[in-house]
Amino acid sequence: MLHLTKRSKSLLAAALLAALAGCGGAGEPTGPGASRSAAPVAVPGKTAPAGLPGMPPVLDPKDIYAADRPGKLSPVVKGFPSRVYVPNTLSNTVSVIDPATYKVIETIPVGVQPQHVVPSWDLKTLWVNNNRGHTLTPIDPATGTRGKDVEVHDPYNLYFTPNGRYAVVMASLDRELVFLDPHTMERRHTEPVTCYGVNHADFSADGRYFIVSCEFSGELLKVDTERMKVVAQQKLPFQGAMPQDVKLSPDGKTFYIADMMAHGMWVLDGDRFTTPTLLPTGKGCHGLYVSRDSREMYVPNRGEGSISVFDFAQNKLTKKWWLPDGGSPDMGGVSADGKVLWLSGRYDSEVYAIDTRTGRQLARIPVGGGPHGLAVYPQPGRYSLGHTGVFR
Repeated sequence: MLHLTKRSKSLLAAALLAALAGCGGAGEPTGPGASRSAAPVAVPGKTAPAGLPGMPPVLDPKDIYAADRPGKLSPVVKGFPSRVYVPNTLSNTVSVIDPATYKVIETIPVGVQPQHVVPSWDLKTLWVNNNRGHTLTPIDPATGTRGKDVEVHDPYNLYFTPNGRYAVVMASLDRELVFLDPHTMERRHTEPVTCYGVNHADFSADGRYFIVSCEFSGELLKVDTERMKVVAQQKLPFQGAMPQDVKLSPDGKTFYIADMMAHGMWVLDGDRFTTPTLLPTGKGCHGLYVSRDSREMYVPNRGEGSISVFDFAQNKLTKKWWLPDGGSPDMGGVSADGKVLWLSGRYDSEVYAIDTRTGRQLARIPVGGGPHGLAVYPQPGRYSLGHTGVFR
């Protein structure tokens, strides 16, 4: 029998731990829908803060969108055709646009009042949020096939926890955050809220909490992801505030919240959750979309037909693009190569394609009535946090 000294035992234990760590347990997505093909790659010499248990590690602690660069498509989506899926709230349909031709190639009937098209955490399904129909319609992005509706009450918007464990429904009129199984959409936990109109959200860099906007009462919530509990709440310091989209800065330090009545973005320290400051952008500020190089954020101003461009490094607005002949730019996303910003025209039954280098309008495409949260798909990224496509 081999005799081991105290030092030998310590070295052997360390070696065993290192071997176990190399067997694929750490650094791979876990939870429902986990796929080895989407496993993150470690970045030598960089350490990220401890994240939500089961969450894929942050690739670069200086840029949470490092996985979203052009061409970084997950193996899960590499065979999917490039499409733009447009939910038409007033027509109860989804228009499917071929971005290569700027033409609608299909119109899919869905439920009543579809609000957003949301990529699932595992990237395999697109969920149409039929708000007043109280259903979610699955679409297979590989084939464009519509699946069987799933009953979910008041699904205004849909998100996924960063570890893929839960889907989170923003039940706007029910005044609830509803945590569901991310595949079957069966209810697992209901968190009642005291604000009105929960609608948009984004998660902290470590995934341990998320910020929620309450549209109709002008409030913000801070929610503990693991406990599924509201831990803080505040009223925005603007009479008649109507917060919309929420987006985290690339460095993970700042949340931006679009406000269509304050006509700008609220700038919030999410960790401290202190009173945010307002940065005016334009009338009807509504959506927030980060560029593929993480340097800029596109901010559509729905009430005036413009898009403001915010520079993260300079911490200021640097450009403003105006749509020719006006329009109502609303929700959307950035093309996989980063060259085109796609936005729905909420009040004009159309979709806009905008060159992200020049701000020039490339196309204006007629769709159904009340187009809202369109999804550009596929997009780069390892997993989806929901909405119209927030990838990390």
